[in-house]
Amino acid sequence: MKILLIRLRLIGDVVFTTPAIATLRRHYPDATITYLVEAPAAPIVRENPHLDEVIVAERPRGLRRLAYDLALGLRLRRARFDLVIDFHGGPRSAWLTRVSGAARRIGYDLPGRFWSYTDRVAWTPALVPPRHSVANQGDLLQPLGIAGLSHGTPPVEMPLSTQAAAAVGARLLAAGAHDEDRIVVVHASASSAYRRWPADRFAALGAELLRRHAQVRVLFTTGPSERELQEQLTAATRTLAGRDGSRVLSCGDFDLAELRALVDRASLYIGGDSGPLHIAATTHTPIVALFGPTTSERSLPWRDPAVPTLTVDAGPLPCRPCDQRRCLPGDFRCLTWVTVEQVVTAASQLLTGQND
Repeated sequence: MKILLIRLRLIGDVVFTTPAIATLRRHYPDATITYLVEAPAAPIVRENPHLDEVIVAERPRGLRRLAYDLALGLRLRRARFDLVIDFHGGPRSAWLTRVSGAARRIGYDLPGRFWSYTDRVAWTPALVPPRHSVANQGDLLQPLGIAGLSHGTPPVEMPLSTQAAAAVGARLLAAGAHDEDRIVVVHASASSAYRRWPADRFAALGAELLRRHAQVRVLFTTGPSERELQEQLTAATRTLAGRDGSRVLSCGDFDLAELRALVDRASLYIGGDSGPLHIAATTHTPIVALFGPTTSERSLPWRDPAVPTLTVDAGPLPCRPCDQRRCLPGDFRCLTWVTVEQVVTAASQLLTGQND
């Protein structure tokens, strides 16, 4: 049996498909399973032990996209897949699913997609009622007689790259980190402004953690286009921390494989609801997750419940969750009402093992 899975992007959403990949492998141990993904999220699944092949789709613009997708569609058709599952549900993935020619094609029952699939699964809105994205994607396995996924079973996964681990270890050593140091990775950026905790609070958070925990070193990470923010936070935290500022590490940018290795080495990860949070969830490192317009019901790290994970948010608000297109109160209160002390308290609980 030949199976094709499609989830083109984004990083967190690709991570969320990995429990379904493991489940499919368990049910079809002899199948050939291929995954189609766009380049930015490809490292998530490139070394997945349950996959036989990863096809990386380019994303050209204009007429080049048309020619490229026609060629890609022909490639998929020639592969003669028996089953295609479209985890993405967008126009491009739906079209590729249809032209694959697979006898069985499973996708969400969304407007304008009926012609793409032989099996259509009801789409459960992410906002009302809140439901985890992994559970939503697990629904696509039900036409195959596979029961829905329960939280953390199986967990999300991204195998550790030994090459990335060695590179990260060398960079940490060059930056002054030692084996006994407890590194706190603080991811300070998000793809959407609606999920971005104020930068000055990240700096205050780092300084306070350094003050309270003598063996801690703080390392800020950001997206690849936000190196300036990373440098600003590093400098601001060093200033706020005074003598303790020497324990703020600076190591530059990390690609996804390196980020996964970095969090694996860390004692704690702190960050908002973004792709890196869910990469962190593939490790056994404790997590403090900051939620603003999204909720833990939808995006809590999907991992073994025994691995410590604490969430911090502004509490129940009538505007939360939202569609992240407009802040109705106008003050982004779901984020601005989250205090530094809340996050420091959660982080300290995990650093001292008092999270029960």
